[in-house]
Amino acid sequence: MHSFGRALALGAGGPVGAAWMAGLACGLRRVGLDLGEADLIVGTSTGAIVGAVLATGQDPSRLATPVRPGGTPPQVDGRRLGEAFAVLGDAASNPAEARRRVGRIALAAETGPEQAHVTRMRELAGADQWPDRRLLITATDAETGEQEVFERGSGAPLPSAVAASTAFPGIYPPITVNGRRYMDGSLRSATNAGLAAGARTLVVIDPQAHLFPRELLDRELALAAAHTVVTIGPDPAAVRAFGPDLGDRTAWGPAHQAGLRQAPDAAEQLRGAWNPGSAAD
Repeated sequence: MHSFGRALALGAGGPVGAAWMAGLACGLRRVGLDLGEADLIVGTSTGAIVGAVLATGQDPSRLATPVRPGGTPPQVDGRRLGEAFAVLGDAASNPAEARRRVGRIALAAETGPEQAHVTRMRELAGADQWPDRRLLITATDAETGEQEVFERGSGAPLPSAVAASTAFPGIYPPITVNGRRYMDGSLRSATNAGLAAGARTLVVIDPQAHLFPRELLDRELALAAAHTVVTIGPDPAAVRAFGPDLGDRTAWGPAHQAGLRQAPDAAEQLRGAWNPGSAAD
């Protein structure tokens, strides 16, 4: 049984992935397909930024150029970042333990004050309050490695939830919410599309689809069990625009333009699925 109509899952992908997703959303709006009309939006890591923009009814073109937040600049701890990648690269045998190890690395990293990151994410997302539209933002408990899902009513201010979801170890500090510290939501799943269970139609936008085996996404899609699934990853031109580093902010403009250019093809994929209407079986 499907209890609601359309769900949108926006995956991780660093600043470059955010720019591409925003460009894609802009281009789709131009042809009458508004991703912000989803009944449920799941945002993971950088997808939490774009998800917050869409769910709060903002025009995604506000992300056409990177917001340059004031205040304290990001402070990357390169040594701890390298340690985190090393652990994640060898995580297949025991992913839960790997997340706990990465959490310890995140807590030990020198990445500047939490509030500076919350402020940066508030300015990027452009919103302080949770929307009426259902928005789920994923994070990972830095101590236990377990997933946390923030939504309206969960006691997390929206900017803190976005900051937690984007707090990749070694780049940003874990964020305190209700007395616990949280880090990037992508450490369990790049898209967390399984949280969209109950949707008749599920659209997954995955900026890292070209980097990871499809089986990882397929496991999430099996959890969601949607009637109709559309998955969109960067096309070859977008991958070229991304360059080798999804954290490279100088690629923001080219990635956004790549999303705009890909939108007509994405619209063809979506047209039959993204119709308004009722969804309950």
